[in-house]
Amino acid sequence: MISEGHSEASAVSIDGRWRQGKGPELTSGNPADGRTVWSAGQATAGDVADALASSRSAQPSWDHTPLNEREAVLRRFEELVNENKEEFAVLISSETGKPLWEAATEVAAVAGKVALSIEAYKDRTPSVEFSETARLSHRPLGVMGVLGPFNFPAHLPNGQIVPALLAGNAVVYKPSELTPAVAQFHVDLLQKAGLPPGILNLVIGGRDVGAALVDGAVDGIAFTGSVATGRALHRALADRPNVLLALEMGGNNPLVASSWDDLGAAVNTIIRSAFLTAGQRCTCARRLYIPSSVEGDDLLEALVNTTMRLRVGAYDDNPPPFLGPVVSAAAAASIRASITDLVASGATALTGPGEPIPGTGFVRPTILDADHVAIPDEEIFGPVLTVQRFEHLHEVFGRATATDFGLAAGLLSTSAEEFQEFQQTVRAGVINWNTPTTGASGRLPFGGVGASGNHRPAGWTAADFCSYPVAMVTYASVTDSDSPLPGLANEIQGGAL
Repeated sequence: MISEGHSEASAVSIDGRWRQGKGPELTSGNPADGRTVWSAGQATAGDVADALASSRSAQPSWDHTPLNEREAVLRRFEELVNENKEEFAVLISSETGKPLWEAATEVAAVAGKVALSIEAYKDRTPSVEFSETARLSHRPLGVMGVLGPFNFPAHLPNGQIVPALLAGNAVVYKPSELTPAVAQFHVDLLQKAGLPPGILNLVIGGRDVGAALVDGAVDGIAFTGSVATGRALHRALADRPNVLLALEMGGNNPLVASSWDDLGAAVNTIIRSAFLTAGQRCTCARRLYIPSSVEGDDLLEALVNTTMRLRVGAYDDNPPPFLGPVVSAAAAASIRASITDLVASGATALTGPGEPIPGTGFVRPTILDADHVAIPDEEIFGPVLTVQRFEHLHEVFGRATATDFGLAAGLLSTSAEEFQEFQQTVRAGVINWNTPTTGASGRLPFGGVGASGNHRPAGWTAADFCSYPVAMVTYASVTDSDSPLPGLANEIQGGAL
């Protein structure tokens, strides 16, 4: 069962009908205690083929459905999310481990995405008449595959599914195999909102299911996840330029603390940047740079003291925790191994990670003093923050941007001039000033450059990657018969040239 009172766990939904997958059993668990949340046979390559065929058949009718009717379905989905927000939040917390207060904000973002997407679609893909004969229109891609992540198992895929449906596409959705219960609940609400059969199909499974979807007859793939998987998708589609591939991947994000008026506010901003969602946000700060000064030492001391007071616990603990476990015991083990490697390289652990609890994903927030340590340019997807000192801002801005990634970057500073230099120096898709690196606006594009991604398939510009522009030059009748063709002779031409 997914949860009390909800339908039987099912890995496949095609044509609006739920069915059991024919693949091996897939089980998701609560990373705080290992208890099973969801269990069912996962989808197979045959299920994926059925889902794609269903979507291909259903899409033209949905495309021809008036925009206001497509909007009405999605607005009904928004209502259903709000009506079921408590159950939705509990499922998110159960499978990801994130505190219930944080899961509630994710559910709110799912509901809020509808109105934002409608507004953004009209802004980004308008029909425009430039003159009596020149106009612009937009057409849906057709059938899109969405590959979702585990860290925001509802919000992030929803930010691609809703714009895709609004634009007239059909979607085949393959969620993270770590969060199947959330995906089933999410898709069930979308179907109950009135989506026609075949417009949104669900296939839950592991890597083989994702590969079958990418290899299938899709017109676009929107992926959120790791760099390694993103690169594999890029290679898989190298010979298919007709398939739009939008990648939103991770980051090795810098946060430079230069100056601040309020020490407590600076500390809280750093903590929110590094440790929200147990460090499992792609925009989390991984590298903190502080001044080599008394002020920098004071900041680090206050940061360590506050971090050691953060509650870590199960999603429903009372008082509530600031962060829960990472998504699995395996993920926790990988994070601990990375911490061990950094310590072996010369870093000093100022906090965390705490003793492992078998079968759980608990890792305490870890701050590593890594001055004069060569830190690998990689993303540790968990609550780990390295700290290094700097003497001069110009020098540290260069260090901050010395990464193959380019997702997020942040500056704490009382100087507008410093931020101007920072945003002109750092190469990132999201650059924040005196606010957490994890803060993003739905009214702005979201995504990165370099190893962090190739498009902006989320945020305000999501609509751009769900449709293509059509340039039209039109006349009511053929009108140029009186204009002679250049080089037209009076006699029929023949013979050798």
